[in-house]
Amino acid sequence: MSFTRIPRSNARDPLSRRGAATAVGILFVVQMVTAMFGTSLIQAFVDGNPDRGPMTVGVALMAVSGFAVVAIGLVMYPILKQVNPNLAIWYPILRIVECLVSAACGVYLLSASQVVPNHLLWVYIPTGIGGLVLCYLLYVARLAPRPIALLGLVGYAALTIGVPLDLLGALDMGTGAGMLLVAPGGLFELVFLPTWLIARGFRPLRSTTDLSAPALATAH
Repeated sequence: MSFTRIPRSNARDPLSRRGAATAVGILFVVQMVTAMFGTSLIQAFVDGNPDRGPMTVGVALMAVSGFAVVAIGLVMYPILKQVNPNLAIWYPILRIVECLVSAACGVYLLSASQVVPNHLLWVYIPTGIGGLVLCYLLYVARLAPRPIALLGLVGYAALTIGVPLDLLGALDMGTGAGMLLVAPGGLFELVFLPTWLIARGFRPLRSTTDLSAPALATAH
């Protein structure tokens, strides 16, 4: 895996990066809040509430969350591609896949009045893999504090590992101890990363550092 050398920022770059950071921070909060409320309304329907009105609102909120997810990927890509364009392209792709999977589950629910089995787990797959891409690039480029990036890496790794465990019946990520696998990623997306991005923005990229081989850079 090769990393490009990061070009020096131009005069307008700090302003555009600051705006992108604020937008991404707000979008993360929007997608998390709408997803939580949407999921709860859908779950109420699954649990026996016959009223389709709240369920439809839940699907609409999930659609808003999906659009926010895609927007995050598209806004982040110009920032991440400066670190590693070959890896960065997968972040918006996986966010789009996440949105499409969620949308397909929503359409099925509206048409069949029942949820796709394990629908959240199918959404978690692109979420987890895409999140690992994001946090790895945040970590190596130090675009955000490394403890925040590490929290994201742990959270998305736990989410990704939890999906097959849930499908195999080893745990339930929606209840009890299984929720511990979801919590770190939730804190990363809802609290730590958006708070940092809104308050401080992205850290500046080092202009001539080969991020893939710090030891070689030191040797030179």
